Amino acid sequence: MSEAIPPSSSPSEGPKPPTTTLIPFAVVTGASTGIGYHLAECCAAAGMDVLIVADEAEINAAATSLGSGGVTVEALQADLSTREGVDSLLAALRGRPVDVLCANAGRGLGRAFVDQEFSEIARVIETNVTGTVYLLHHVGRSMRARGQGRILITGSIAGLMPGTYQAVYNASKSFLDSFSFALRHELRDSGVSVTCLMPGATETEFFERADMLDTRVAQGNKDDPADVAKQGFEAMMKGEGDVVTGWQNKLRAAIAHFTPTDALAEQHRHMAQPLSEDPSRGTS
Repeated sequence: MSEAIPPSSSPSEGPKPPTTTLIPFAVVTGASTGIGYHLAECCAAAGMDVLIVADEAEINAAATSLGSGGVTVEALQADLSTREGVDSLLAALRGRPVDVLCANAGRGLGRAFVDQEFSEIARVIETNVTGTVYLLHHVGRSMRARGQGRILITGSIAGLMPGTYQAVYNASKSFLDSFSFALRHELRDSGVSVTCLMPGATETEFFERADMLDTRVAQGNKDDPADVAKQGFEAMMKGEGDVVTGWQNKLRAAIAHFTPTDALAEQHRHMAQPLSEDPSRGTS
């Protein structure tokens, strides 16, 4: 009688390799503060390793704060208005596939178009449009090749209306809102989802950086960036096409669809014109 072979060394099974779980990897741009920071926070809380990117030195402090939850958070200071800056981001991936991309980097600019310096105008377009599209082209192509991925693009309800005293900024957000839906439908059968986050005025450093503190919109009620980020993150994870955050913004977005464009432009003037230049100041 032959001796039985112990199950652990059965030739039909063989030794079982150790089980490994790949940690999802997220990239969040414009993440030093505000909505971007809180999007990175949502990614980390969901168990993702995160690369956060911004052109401010504060991005390193943000990484330290976010990295206390057991996941890896890396920081990269790069100017995403340039191809070189985006290329440095792509190099920082070190070949690691991106599971989630939150394309949140953006720049605002207030005051009258003809009073702005053209270098500042170009910086808005290069950051909000050119750099964002360049990044999305590279990462989106890689996601499509793998057949999986989630993209969140931070647009704005500002893209639904002419931006009097914010003309270039609103136009750039209109581009992103439109681009998001087009890209979503191009990738709809690829396993890659695209979601457009469309917030309204949010309590961030945006208005100070855009030189808009002396405006009604900056001095009015604004949404919590953590709430905005949470709604955007949840919509992205569900694969939804878009999310307008806050009931007041939902109302504004709905009204914008049937209000004459000329009237929208005048309404925006009332909100974004510097109070020091507004002849109606004190009468409204």
